[in-house]
Amino acid sequence: KSTGIVTSLRSQYDLKELLKSLRLPRATYYDRLKRNRKADKYAEETIRRLMSDMGLKVTIYSKHTSKYHSYKGRGGKVAPNILKQQFDAKRPFTVLHTDVTQVRLYNGEWGYISSITDEASREVLAAIVSASPNTTLIQSTLDELQHHLKAGLRPILHSDQGWQYQMPAYQQRLEDMNIVQSMSRKGNCHDNAPIESFFNLMKRECLNRYRIDDLTSLRKLVDGYVDWFNNARVSRTQNGLTPVEYREQTMIG
Repeated sequence: KSTGIVTSLRSQYDLKELLKSLRLPRATYYDRLKRNRKADKYAEETIRRLMSDMGLKVTIYSKHTSKYHSYKGRGGKVAPNILKQQFDAKRPFTVLHTDVTQVRLYNGEWGYISSITDEASREVLAAIVSASPNTTLIQSTLDELQHHLKAGLRPILHSDQGWQYQMPAYQQRLEDMNIVQSMSRKGNCHDNAPIESFFNLMKRECLNRYRIDDLTSLRKLVDGYVDWFNNARVSRTQNGLTPVEYREQTMIG
């Protein structure tokens, strides 16, 4: 019962405060979420199938998004496409993906989410919300990533050809962090499919289900979803492990 209360309120309140108020250990909360996940998914799919049979469509989800295009020509140096759509990394922190997406807020403004994901584990290593897709947002994303990187790592970080990723200051920061830069071909979203997939999941499973009033609301939703995605959302492609579990098991030794 307490797990359901937390889940229903976590989009409005801080997760730590909810768990503290209900005296529910964080590990216990996520364990119960994982155990209930199969039944919940089955029930959801059953409802969708019945609605389809009856000719009904889901209309409760609001539409917040439209495609964000950051390409503004070659204003700086374009890095080579090292990956060439070979998304086969097995060890965490070898290949990372980054991009920016936008969300329409209820107040009429736009919110921007800059994120970095790990190709092997699918773990979200950074997700920063801002009112502008400027260089400050991109640098803040790298600040968050830096907390996860240990000495001796030299990952590839793949992006599109967005103007922010062509800037000398950004490219110098990657060099300082011992990161190899890779870029998609112009206008080819499939070259950066792993993070496109994450953004689509986040919007479908979370953002499109709520009225998002402002940046504060968006930030709470994104933080809560990323926490759940990393620690509770299991993946069949990762042997039924969460991203954090995959990373911890793979990085042993």
